This record gives sequence, C-alpha cells and structure tokens, in this order.
Amino acid sequence: MKKILIAPFLLLVKLYQILISPLTPASCRYSPTCSHYTLEALKKHGLFKGGWLAIKRIFSCHPWGGSGFDPVP
Repeated sequence: MKKILIAPFLLLVKLYQILISPLTPASCRYSPTCSHYTLEALKKHGLFKGGWLAIKRIFSCHPWGGSGFDPVP
C-alpha cells in the first residue's frame, strides 16, 4: 500500500531530476541533494512522514538555512 501511495511522488521527483535539474545550476547546500533526500525519505518513511521531512528540508535550503551532510533519519 505504501508503494502505491508514494509512486506518483517518486515519479515527479525523478522527472524533476531528469528534465529540470540538469538545466539549472547546482545550488543545493546539502548532501545528499534535496531531490535525492526526498526520494529516500519517501521510500523509508512513507508519504506523510517522508513528505514532511522532504518539505522541511526543501524549505531549509536557502542562504540562511543549514548546509552540509544531512542524511534521512
């Protein structure tokens, strides 16, 4: 059931990685990148907790936010 719920979101992130990300300069302040973090969080924690972790991570990726190595908990 978890795989069915997260499948459309995984597809959206993969499409972003393939179609949009190569056209923009690398600007993610974290390792792994925010898109890779999102994929891993969704796979590991499911739609709700993984989605929440991904949203928190994306909103902290700005010049005054954090940076460095930040794995999925």
